[in-house]
Amino acid sequence: MTIDLGAMVLRRPVDDDAPDGLLLCTDPEVAQWNAVPDVVDLESALAWCRRGADWSDGRHTTWHAADGTTGRLLANCSLYAIDPEDRTARIGYRVAPWARGAGVARTVVDAVTRWGFDELGLVRVQLDHTVANVASCHVAQASGFVLEGILRSSYVDGSGVRHDDHVHGRLVTDRAPALPRPRMSAG
Repeated sequence: MTIDLGAMVLRRPVDDDAPDGLLLCTDPEVAQWNAVPDVVDLESALAWCRRGADWSDGRHTTWHAADGTTGRLLANCSLYAIDPEDRTARIGYRVAPWARGAGVARTVVDAVTRWGFDELGLVRVQLDHTVANVASCHVAQASGFVLEGILRSSYVDGSGVRHDDHVHGRLVTDRAPALPRPRMSAG
C-alpha cells in the first residue's frame, strides 16, 4: 500500500530508511517532544523501521513519508491504539529536520487520517501534543483536528519535565481541510 502525495509518497518503513531514521530519532527536537529512546545506532534504527513495517497485530499502521524523487525519509506517522470495535485511533508523527517548514507534517497527518477513515472505517482519530509544542498545535489544526481540551501534567518530555497536553480530535464527519486528496494504490 502506498499513498501518492505528489512530491512525496507514504509507504511502510523499509530497511533503507534506517540511516535517516537514526538521524530523525536522535534529533534534539524529536527527542524533546516524541522521543524514541531505544534508537541509538544504525542497528536499533533498522529494528525500529522493521517494527513499524509490521502491521500484523492490527494495533498500528506506521507510515514513512519519502521524497517522491530521491526516496529520502521525510517523516514518520503512525495510527496507533487502533480500536476496531469503537472505530477509534490515535495519531503521532515526527518530521525530519531537513523536511520541516514545508508543510510535510500537515499533509502526512491529513493523508494518514483520511486513510484510517476510508480503509479502517475509523470514526475518530485523536492527536495529542504538549501545550508548549506550538508547531504541533498548528499541524493539528491545519490537518482538520479540533482542539477539545487539556490533559493536565500528562506528558513527561525527554528531559523528565512534566507538561500539559492539548487533545485534538477529528471525526469522519468533520469537514476535511483544503489539502490535496491523496491517491492510494496497492504496492
